[in-house]
Amino acid sequence: MKVCPNTLCTILKSMGYSLKINYKKIECNKILTPQERHARNQQFLYIEKQRNNFQKRKYGIISIDSKKKEYIGNFINKGSCWLKVSKEVFAYDYPSWATGVGIPYGIYDISHNQGTVNIGTSYNTGEFAVNSIKRWWETIGYKYYGREKKLLILADSGGSNGCRLKYWKFGLQYEICNKYGISISVSHYPTGTSKYNPIEHLLFSQISNNWKGEPLKNYETMLKFISTTTTNKGLTVSAYLDNNEYEKGIKIKDKQMKELNIEFHKVNPKWNYTICPS
Repeated sequence: MKVCPNTLCTILKSMGYSLKINYKKIECNKILTPQERHARNQQFLYIEKQRNNFQKRKYGIISIDSKKKEYIGNFINKGSCWLKVSKEVFAYDYPSWATGVGIPYGIYDISHNQGTVNIGTSYNTGEFAVNSIKRWWETIGYKYYGREKKLLILADSGGSNGCRLKYWKFGLQYEICNKYGISISVSHYPTGTSKYNPIEHLLFSQISNNWKGEPLKNYETMLKFISTTTTNKGLTVSAYLDNNEYEKGIKIKDKQMKELNIEFHKVNPKWNYTICPS
């Protein structure tokens, strides 16, 4: 029996079917060993314990990450906004048509619901990550935590602030801990669990919602949309442009790493450590 497409749609709807998209839900648990699965669950419990300890003592807790690189120019930006006439943008996203790139590196202060975004214009490196945190401390962080000088950083396990990146630890030691007398504890989220990092849904998703449908034609536009991002819960955001040229592939020798004043925690030491001033 032949039926028209409309009739088929009606029948399917009556049976409970509807058009659906793929849903990112399944994680990597099935390919993890029991030991890896235990370490991952243990890490989430440990991060919660760390957060509670630091909040109880009113020490600083920041969540950090870098957002995807954005091409600066009249390029399409996903989403829609209220307009009488649609904006015309480039038909293609050719990098050669861009006037530059913007790499947002975010620092979210959990206790004060405050975000700081440092926009890099070269490369997302360990040095860029450290300088972004350093900038946050110099402009905002010291006002809240300058007396206690203890800080907990929640970070992904990869990228420019990855747990295996030597410059990340080296930079924290010499550019922040030693210069400002701060003790920094770092806890990394296990691989593939970055969506649980608070900055993702408390800062970056709000920024994406604020500039949806708006072409980032220049750096001023990008800065404006980031710094005007807010929520009903009182989120405030500061944004800065970082024109420094960061070099990729800076090598830190093992001898230099041995000189760090770093203590690896007993629980998942590859993900948890504290760096104190030398």
